[in-house]
Amino acid sequence: MTVIGERSSYISGLGQSAVGRNLGRTEMDLTVEAISTAIADAGLTPADIDGLVTYPAGGNGTAKGGFGGPSANAVQDAIGLRLNFYSGSSDGAAQLQALVNACMAVATGLAKHIVIYRTVTESTAQKASGRRGLAGSVAELEGEQQYMMPFGALSATCWLAPLARYHMDKFGLTREQLGQIAVVSRANAQLTPYALMRGRPMTMDDYLAARMISDPLCLFDCDVPCDASTALVISHVDTAPDCPHVPIQINALGSASWGRPSWYEWEDMATFPGRDPAAQMWSRTDLTIADVDSAHIYDGFSIITTLWLEALGVCGTGEAGAYIEGGHRISRDGELPLNTNGGQLSSGRLHGFGHLHEAALQLRGEAGERQLAKQPEVSVVTNGAGSTVGCALLTRGLLS
Repeated sequence: MTVIGERSSYISGLGQSAVGRNLGRTEMDLTVEAISTAIADAGLTPADIDGLVTYPAGGNGTAKGGFGGPSANAVQDAIGLRLNFYSGSSDGAAQLQALVNACMAVATGLAKHIVIYRTVTESTAQKASGRRGLAGSVAELEGEQQYMMPFGALSATCWLAPLARYHMDKFGLTREQLGQIAVVSRANAQLTPYALMRGRPMTMDDYLAARMISDPLCLFDCDVPCDASTALVISHVDTAPDCPHVPIQINALGSASWGRPSWYEWEDMATFPGRDPAAQMWSRTDLTIADVDSAHIYDGFSIITTLWLEALGVCGTGEAGAYIEGGHRISRDGELPLNTNGGQLSSGRLHGFGHLHEAALQLRGEAGERQLAKQPEVSVVTNGAGSTVGCALLTRGLLS
């Protein structure tokens, strides 16, 4: 098959470690579990893997907030891989930069089967030092964080709350509308075996009664830290006949950054940096938003999800509130099922990789109890919220 660009790549294997709070396991232990599962799922052995990519660069570990996971070099050594390509990145298209890097390596022939992975142990780290400890010392801060952290803006909740307030004041977004994202996500989590909030249904009254974190964002607008590792195998399409599963092709990627890369100094607060990679992604495919059957949209905070809906063209700027009104459109039986595993708001903060993993499962038709009644053929995945963002369009089966 002759294909170019990202369409040279498909997802051949999926792996998810245990997901939980304070699991008492090392980052490497979780990572090896996820990667080993993904390799076996692809019908491969470690000897077949010739590429390894992580996000972020890795190696900053639990001692630094549980945010980084082990480096590619450490994982290579632990598993005994023989690599033609490896990388780690904290910049670019957010968590999806790992996928971008893997696709570029596959397309250029540097590697044939590449594992991408993301490991977090934030729950364990926060148990030891609390949320404030994740910021480190002020003396260590660089870039725009040095102007936020010393003044108490320790969390992205503080950085995104002004965007939520802006949309409420300018476009009439209400807390009840925003809350539908949390309520629908919680309902989806009830069908997800590894979800942290399984067994804890949520009503709109529950949402509205939750304590405020950074007005107007409340506790249930924020994702749930956890310990976990997620891995996927990205392979060249020439190997698809040997794949034991339906191949999930990378149809189009978006990684553009045309505006100022900032959380809070975007030139137009009615939009956000996701606007640029979304426009680039649609320019790289003949598919449109009307073709998308399920959406797996970054939900570190609920306001991010509404901004991505607008950036992707699901609705116009300022219209996300009306679109999600009542939650019907974004529910499992709605026109655009959203975050079918419960997302980061209810399943756990797998930091973007969980969205990619769930999208691929749904496209394969292997999501178990939570599998959508209508088999998805096209899914969109988005990652990131601030200065680094990215998106991907995935298809069930291979397109030329």
